[in-house]
Amino acid sequence: MNAFQLYSRKKCSLCDQAKLVLEEIKTETGILYEEIDIDCSDELTERYGMMIPVVQWQGEVVQYGHVWKGELLQRIKR
Repeated sequence: MNAFQLYSRKKCSLCDQAKLVLEEIKTETGILYEEIDIDCSDELTERYGMMIPVVQWQGEVVQYGHVWKGELLQRIKR
């Protein structure tokens, strides 16, 4: 089964909003998400530090910054 990956960090209001969106999608579709704290890896912090939250779907970055539910739902239908 496919799942979203959410790259985030603690004390990030946009990350908290992204989690709420992904929770709604999980409730509606059953599609899970995995949250990855970028502060646990220097490589991830360097790659995503200025972009978080970052949402990946099937290995591709599909959204970052503000996360929009409608766009994510369209993405999973492709």
